[in-house]
Amino acid sequence: MVELSVVPVLKVLTMCGLGCILAQPRISIITPEASKLLIKLVFALFLPCLIFTELGQSVTLSNMWDWWFIPVNVMLSAIIGCLVGVLVALICRPPPQFFRFTVVMTGIGNTGNFPLAIIGSICHGQSNPFGPKCNSRGVAYVSFSQWVSVIIMYTFVYHMLEPPEEFYELVSDNSVDAEDGGGPEGGDDIGGVTLMPSVTSVEWPDVKDAQNEESRMPLLARMFRYPSLTSQPVSVNSTHNGEISPRGRVPCLAAPHVIRKMRVVAEKTPIQHMLQPPIIASLLAIAIGIFPHASSILFGDDAPLSWFTDSLTILGAALVPSVMLGLGSTLSGGPGDSDLGLRTMVGISFTRLVVLPPLGIGVVLLAHKLGMLPEGDKMYMFVLLLQHTMPTAILAGGMTRLRGYAEREASALLFWQHVFAVVPIAVYIVVYLKIVSYI
Repeated sequence: MVELSVVPVLKVLTMCGLGCILAQPRISIITPEASKLLIKLVFALFLPCLIFTELGQSVTLSNMWDWWFIPVNVMLSAIIGCLVGVLVALICRPPPQFFRFTVVMTGIGNTGNFPLAIIGSICHGQSNPFGPKCNSRGVAYVSFSQWVSVIIMYTFVYHMLEPPEEFYELVSDNSVDAEDGGGPEGGDDIGGVTLMPSVTSVEWPDVKDAQNEESRMPLLARMFRYPSLTSQPVSVNSTHNGEISPRGRVPCLAAPHVIRKMRVVAEKTPIQHMLQPPIIASLLAIAIGIFPHASSILFGDDAPLSWFTDSLTILGAALVPSVMLGLGSTLSGGPGDSDLGLRTMVGISFTRLVVLPPLGIGVVLLAHKLGMLPEGDKMYMFVLLLQHTMPTAILAGGMTRLRGYAEREASALLFWQHVFAVVPIAVYIVVYLKIVSYI
């Protein structure tokens, strides 16, 4: 049991370590340009191919009903994590401008590339505990949760990570700005020296291209602290002794304040960025999988287009080594500077990696006891447990880059979490394998 849990983590650590070594200036096999290209290939090609081939041949209209708890589990993980994150922020007392940052970075875990790498490592070999279709089912379950993770990122996380209004000038000056020494690749060229891409861009390499002045401006604080800017004051007159005299001026509203403000916030939410290649691949796979005739054309040994899906499968197999090499190369530059404070950084990391997984175990076991999970599917329960165990989502760090707020703090936090995540993940995998062996 210990071997089954430790060895997969050592595989991931080895691939990530090789990426870090190959990116060192003395070796320079993975140069900054090569790292950027590798990350873009993972994001735009390898990951979509893996999601499409594995999810497309696994999902059907009937088993989608059995998978309903997967996205619900992601939402529960985020809700519980953020509630605990509030306690972390109150206890650790970060600088005021990083209170909401602390809550988000504690509550939002990685449900994408890192779980796929863990599952790929566990399923590699004949001794895996989940059977011959270990990787296919694991990738399908993880991929099925991607759409809800992206919705959470581009709605809740996006607005939670807006620059605090009272500290806006401060955080703007401290952030890496494309206008101040930033190059065309998103602020990674400083003083004529090309640097490794930030770890915050691993799951969204073109995040800097999506940044604009509006994304860097505070919105929620202005919308919900002050009266609506769209309300028009009109005169209200009263009659006194037969004469019309003005009594005052009150705002005339076409709709209640809160509703109008929520509509403005919804209009400012960047939903256009949700349709990234991995999400498009997930939606296509689900659309094809629920129609048996369409699925039979693409998937199966006798499928007319099996040569096409086989080609995508070969490309998808490059995901795990590529994403780990890319992550390792971005970590080679070290944690960098941070104004978050050691106590807060330790509090976020300890809570994310050690405290939240037992709460996740409670959620999953309660769902199993209530009959919400398919009977006998060990991989299904393992993926649910794994969703509560991952480090902070790298895409949440990408949101800090999009908003021009706390990117240095996010990079440092992600660096240390991924360095120290090896031990707790290995320990909890042992626990999870024990749990799933009894269902």
